[in-house]
Amino acid sequence: MTEQAKSGFVAHLIELRDRLIKALLSIFVIFIGLVYFANDIYEFVAAPLVAHLPSTATMIATDVTAPFFAPFKLTLFIALFGAIPWILHQIWGFIAPGLYQHEKRMLMPILASSILLFYGGIAFCYFVVLPIILGFFTSVGPQMMTLAPDISSYLGFVLKLFFAFGVAFEIPVAIMLLCWSGATTTQSLKEKRPYIVVGVFVVAMFLTPPDVLSQTLLAFPMLLLFELGLILARFYSAKEQQESEE
Repeated sequence: MTEQAKSGFVAHLIELRDRLIKALLSIFVIFIGLVYFANDIYEFVAAPLVAHLPSTATMIATDVTAPFFAPFKLTLFIALFGAIPWILHQIWGFIAPGLYQHEKRMLMPILASSILLFYGGIAFCYFVVLPIILGFFTSVGPQMMTLAPDISSYLGFVLKLFFAFGVAFEIPVAIMLLCWSGATTTQSLKEKRPYIVVGVFVVAMFLTPPDVLSQTLLAFPMLLLFELGLILARFYSAKEQQESEE
């Protein structure tokens, strides 16, 4: 390796380090701004469950440190979710110099769409899925049972669902990238649709808690997003072909 190549490699490593530091700092800054409201944030996230609890029931903490660490942990994850646009901006700033102009035009909308879809998945989970799931689970069981959910267990349950739906809503972006890179085609994906349907339910089984309701509520949006991804990928392929012909 020549000295020029070595210096270029070191410069890339330094830039990567700087961008990683900026990404971590963005999470820290958002966390510091939100930590004072940690209990309020937890109450907001727990609202779908509290709405379905009996009037005499409350959430409990089985660990003496849970009242502090559960809201603290939730706020840290909220800071991470909130910093995603800036983190993706740092990733874009690192890879953009090595891209051609038409690649930049293609990836910029995809980058913006991925952010919106991720937040859309979390919003869909909070406003649609959680009320349905929690309404079902709090209404079943023996009459003698007193429901008193643990705050740490509920937090783990909710964060797992948030992450699952946030990632699942990225399916259109993933399909567009696969088709755009030449790894597959929309025609090939359409031919493999029966296998993809089965695969979607398998993935939903691993991403969600072990209950059929959660898996189904994740699988059906994933299938709809898969179809949306095919439409968008076909549209972009046709547009690229037209531009290349011109």
